[in-house]
Amino acid sequence: MSFKRLFSRALAAAPGRLHFAAHSHHLWPDVNHDGHLEAWDDAARLADLKWDRIFAEVIPEAQRHIARELALPDPAGLAFAPNTHELLVRIVSALPMTRPRVLASDGEFHSFRRQSLRWAEAGTIDLVTAPLDRIVTTARNGEFDLIFASHIQFNSGRMLDGLADLAALSRRDGPWVVIDGYHGFMATPTDLSSVADRLFYLAGGYKYAMAGEGACFLHAPPGFGPRPVNTGWFAAFDDLSAPQGGVGYAPDGRRFLGSTFDPSGLYRFNAVQRMLLAEGLTTAGISAHCDGLKAQLLAADPLPGLRRISGDAARFLAFKGENAPAIHAALERRGIITDLRGDVLRIGFALYHDEDDVDSLVAALKQGEGGS
Repeated sequence: MSFKRLFSRALAAAPGRLHFAAHSHHLWPDVNHDGHLEAWDDAARLADLKWDRIFAEVIPEAQRHIARELALPDPAGLAFAPNTHELLVRIVSALPMTRPRVLASDGEFHSFRRQSLRWAEAGTIDLVTAPLDRIVTTARNGEFDLIFASHIQFNSGRMLDGLADLAALSRRDGPWVVIDGYHGFMATPTDLSSVADRLFYLAGGYKYAMAGEGACFLHAPPGFGPRPVNTGWFAAFDDLSAPQGGVGYAPDGRRFLGSTFDPSGLYRFNAVQRMLLAEGLTTAGISAHCDGLKAQLLAADPLPGLRRISGDAARFLAFKGENAPAIHAALERRGIITDLRGDVLRIGFALYHDEDDVDSLVAALKQGEGGS
């Protein structure tokens, strides 16, 4: 079945392109354009008063969509920011100890990896890393203040097994458990209902939520980090008209808000969510569509010189081998966009792909365009 009609603008903008990097920059559906215009129209129509609508309608709608997707018991536990790095820094600033001892997997995305390495270099944190399949055991055997791990790793597509086990270790006075859900959110069905009171969860709309930049979010468990040191004036938005004195915080997830941001990402996010509801498209349904395309590619066995390293839950296939850069470059010359991380070639799937697209990719690979 084809869903290309939902992406007519993006596909028409580059008609000769085959975009197999949905795990990197997911093409935007047409309604994303409409959401962006809605943000512009509100700014023109409401001017300063646009923020009243954003806080009263736009943000609550986005919170409801995310809470439904993740089975969160309380949408008010969600806060938004332009990127997950901003939220990460805010979480660490709220830890109730100096020089926290941090455990992370050895395959985290750059937003965490770079910052954590710099913190460790500066003596701000004590950093320990472990393979993803050793995170739970290492966390149990060590005394850590913060445990950070991706639900699905960005480079390999491997999935964390042990959310409940990590949640069982979490305490308000430490350790805190932070899950980076960016490559799992709306890529694989995720139910946090049983661990929402123990886990922080970070993700955003740039990838499988199809919203583009600027729509990142944090689920903060109740009572964890009530007063982040890194804070912005939106964290006390309710009190802006009250006499100023001291530093107040909202009692819910808004305590992790920063300051003025571009809200258009949330408009786009909401527009896409409404489209999915209207079309009857769920994460499970979209994953089934993409799984069929993944199986079609794997059955053709077009990359015999590379080794598959990705897990089944990822929305992309990752292949490792010394010829990966040459294959990536050759495909790009033909207008077929994939993604390269060192010697790992990643091929990502989405609603805007169909069987004919996979056939075209297979044909290109089998024609020896990998630079062999």
